[in-house]
Amino acid sequence: MKVLAKMLAGLSFVIVLAACSQEPDEASAPTASATPAESAEQFIARVNTDYKDWWREVNAAEWLRATYINVDSAIVEALAHERYAAWHSAAVKEALKYEGQDVSADTRRALDLLKMSAQLVAPDDGAKRKEQAQILTDLGGMYGAGAYCRSENDCLSLPELEDIMANSLDYDELLEAWQGWHTISPPMRKKYQRFVELANEGANEFGYADMGEMWRSHYDMSADEFTAETARLWQQVEPLYEELHCHVRARLGEVYGEERIPQDGLIPAHVLGNMWAQQWSFIYELLEPYPGVSDLDVDSTLKTKNYSPQEMVRSAENFYVSLGMRHLPDTFWERSMFSKPVDRDVVCHASAWNLDGDTDLRIKMCIKQTFDELRTIYHELGHNYYQWAYNKQPMLFRDGAHGGFHEAIGDTVVLSMTPEYLAEVGLVASAEQSDEAIINRQMQQALDRIAFLPFGKLIDEWRWGVFSGAIAPEDYNKAWWELRARYQGIAPPVERTEADFDPGAKYHVPGNVSYTRYFLAHVLMFQFHRALCEEAGHEGALHACSVYGSKEAGEKFSEMLEAGASKPWQDTLERLTGAREMDATAIIDYFAPLMAYLKEQNEGRSCGW
Repeated sequence: MKVLAKMLAGLSFVIVLAACSQEPDEASAPTASATPAESAEQFIARVNTDYKDWWREVNAAEWLRATYINVDSAIVEALAHERYAAWHSAAVKEALKYEGQDVSADTRRALDLLKMSAQLVAPDDGAKRKEQAQILTDLGGMYGAGAYCRSENDCLSLPELEDIMANSLDYDELLEAWQGWHTISPPMRKKYQRFVELANEGANEFGYADMGEMWRSHYDMSADEFTAETARLWQQVEPLYEELHCHVRARLGEVYGEERIPQDGLIPAHVLGNMWAQQWSFIYELLEPYPGVSDLDVDSTLKTKNYSPQEMVRSAENFYVSLGMRHLPDTFWERSMFSKPVDRDVVCHASAWNLDGDTDLRIKMCIKQTFDELRTIYHELGHNYYQWAYNKQPMLFRDGAHGGFHEAIGDTVVLSMTPEYLAEVGLVASAEQSDEAIINRQMQQALDRIAFLPFGKLIDEWRWGVFSGAIAPEDYNKAWWELRARYQGIAPPVERTEADFDPGAKYHVPGNVSYTRYFLAHVLMFQFHRALCEEAGHEGALHACSVYGSKEAGEKFSEMLEAGASKPWQDTLERLTGAREMDATAIIDYFAPLMAYLKEQNEGRSCGW
């Protein structure tokens, strides 16, 4: 999901600055300067008050920019962000003055969160803040308005190119779409290099070696401990991914020929149904273990019954309400963007927003009648319900326990979209659960969830290297593809050079949105699901559990959501699961039937790369 405003609403927001037509009136901005006798507690109370004002102003500007991409919205966003950047920098400097003081646990946590609250900190220099503003607004605009133009009057937007990637089996057509989208990012390269320099300068002023270290310090452990933690979690799931990769490669070799899909090497990135080869569910028809067995054709139902975007969202809302949560406020339905406007450029990337830090919840999507879009809606509403649940916390605690928690909430609910649930709500005709049907469903899920795991890990690993200098600017693209080969077993479909900037073709890089949260979410969602199923009294296989309608599970879930960021994530995790450590074994438990199937299919094959 896109998280520009959502992340502001959750502390870890992106400071997306833009150039203004005039200097901001800094004298009119709220000030963070402490009074001489102000205690740490008084300082935090004042920051919480000021922060709510900034939250509303900056989110409104970001919403405008995301739903009206033009010169004027860039100026409006610029003014809000540049003013906010000055306030935030001053507030953090004041917070540093309380280092070492004996304060309450809540005050200490608030001070620490304020210090680590940004994905990006602006250098304490007005000219450099403006330069950073221009760069990041340019990068965001270049991505949002990006298109592949065959000629002046024949241009394809990203959604149109994604449709080709998802539906075509023509090798050359897929290659054209892949190459076409990747033409948008080379102009970003020099801007991104300068952005890294400015971002690191800002991080240095806050006491971090670089931006990567700052990002990794957001997890209630040291940066090095967090690096080790992500490596441990990947090792737990890597064997399942390798089995999936081996089987997918073999099937693609049958479709496109082994001369194009070598059976002892890497898979070309353009034949996996997704622009970034991050999720492979759109090639499920090539991999369906038992053709026609319990086909969960939700797409047909959505089209046959002509579900509107709002009706698809109501379906998701009803699930959360079944757990004992509230109906979304009327303003959600009045102010959200459910469809792509015909008269202007917008950022279609799905996102969930809380514009006032209280009840002004919204989503922004260009919804289509597909099961994939429906699952995305269930995911996005997880953000909204989390935002709503913790809105009684002080402002600095209105966030997830860590970034992965926020992404995991809706995905946990998606795991309860079992055949039984889909049949109960009229989205499929049958809830057949033969052994063959179970394998089919697990293959569908694995092509989304398991295929994603290495991609979710490598994007920030690339950026950690870029920020630290371990990856030099002249090696940006080389290092990108080395990591994709190492973790995903994926290769570019055509030769790439340093004239390219393929990382920039993924929104979260020019948008400066940390990606590790998505990797962690894919671990936590299964851990949460296992805990909720136990609370609901489910007996049997984990993959067969739906907590739909369980008030007991909903109550336990809500208790965790209401805590927000008020406690270390280990405490919040323990509140739901009884464990203080993230654990990917729930993934192995969930996909046990598929793992057995894959091992059988891969017998005699040369797996690995």
